[in-house]
Amino acid sequence: MMARWIGFLRDRAHLVKRVFFAFLVFAVAFDFVIERPYPHFFGDELIGFWSLFGLLGCLALIIVCKGISHVWLEREEDHYDR
Repeated sequence: MMARWIGFLRDRAHLVKRVFFAFLVFAVAFDFVIERPYPHFFGDELIGFWSLFGLLGCLALIIVCKGISHVWLEREEDHYDR
């Protein structure tokens, strides 16, 4: 079931990207409309701060995880031949 779902999304990767970018644009546009009566953090006052924060956080997480995987999991080509 899950493999079929992942395959379905993989076959339509360009559509998934467009949906995610559309949601990001919607989140930023929605940020213009909402009212912020009691901002608790300086980011609450900036339009699009949390959308940008989430995007950059996800990109940083991907980069860090790829770096860690290359350092810890990557083996030489003849690792199992030794």
